[in-house]
Amino acid sequence: MPEVLLLNGPNLGILGRREPEIYGTDTLADIERAVGEEVAGRGWRVVARQHDCEGEMIRTIQDSYETVGAIVNPGALMIAGWSLRDALANYPHPWLEVHLSNVWARESFRHDSVLAPLAAGVIVGLGALGYRLAARALVATVP
Repeated sequence: MPEVLLLNGPNLGILGRREPEIYGTDTLADIERAVGEEVAGRGWRVVARQHDCEGEMIRTIQDSYETVGAIVNPGALMIAGWSLRDALANYPHPWLEVHLSNVWARESFRHDSVLAPLAAGVIVGLGALGYRLAARALVATVP
């Protein structure tokens, strides 16, 4: 069965408890389930991983070249995750960058992503719905 990589970065493992006024009340398990629902009609399943370390994220990407595409929330690694950027540059399939909060409505250090120029698309500020939209985009664009 074809698989979609759902990769979440630092601090996203505590969603639902982490600053719910910014990140919402959905847990990572809720998001994983929602993404699974979106891709199921295409016959795909979700492989979900969350890492608090950039190196572990890189290893997951390198071990996931056989997936059909990816949804990546790098968290704060979007700012200076140059090694993560290199790994995503070599990932052979479309991937989308997702952020729960509107990064441009927050602190100025969050306004630039070193990853976004490589992504097939970027979705920010829509909370957990952003993950569903990213899944829909993959379903619609992956041959």
